[in-house]
Amino acid sequence: MEKILVVGATGTTGKKVVDLLQSSQYFEPVAMIRKESQQQQFEQQGVPTVMGDLEKDVSHTVTGMDKVVFAAGSGGKKVEAVDRDGAKKMIDASKKQGIKKFVMLSSMGADQPEKAEELQDYLKAKHQADAYLKESELPHAIVRPGALTNEKGEGKITMAQKLNKQGEISRDDVAQVLSRSLHDDVAVNETFEILQGDQLIAKALDTVSNS
Repeated sequence: MEKILVVGATGTTGKKVVDLLQSSQYFEPVAMIRKESQQQQFEQQGVPTVMGDLEKDVSHTVTGMDKVVFAAGSGGKKVEAVDRDGAKKMIDASKKQGIKKFVMLSSMGADQPEKAEELQDYLKAKHQADAYLKESELPHAIVRPGALTNEKGEGKITMAQKLNKQGEISRDDVAQVLSRSLHDDVAVNETFEILQGDQLIAKALDTVSNS
């Protein structure tokens, strides 16, 4: 079983990723937490934790890990400190540690933040973090969903490197895509956008893996 550090494990999408990985036969999640008070919820679940703050040194958090899912977000409050610089710190630490794959939760619009009507600062931060990951030469997948909803997941999406349309997708389905992207043969060094759709997630990821 590969050990997966889930950065942003206490967030809504991050929690879903932890749950999925916990029931996986390939992966074992380790939740990165910022406060000791967050430890209990994961321990009750049988999920190990590691303390780490994206605004401080995070090099210790990747010790003993095989792969990383970055699902952290500042909620628009500290976009440069968390969404950009925090991501860069995790990428640097992962590269030093020899992490085998880094799966980044990004956002639609991060390719051209200057064109966005809103959230420009956030998308700029995501754009810079994504670019940094690509340049790092770490094996990676960059997942760019549309607007996130809390609807029940359908297990189906539409995806492409560029979808050229706006839309929504459930956090359930985003978590599925992030978890599946951890596999060595799925979406290696690919950046793609996802929205709700009618193609099964596994099938959709096969198309990007073979492109």
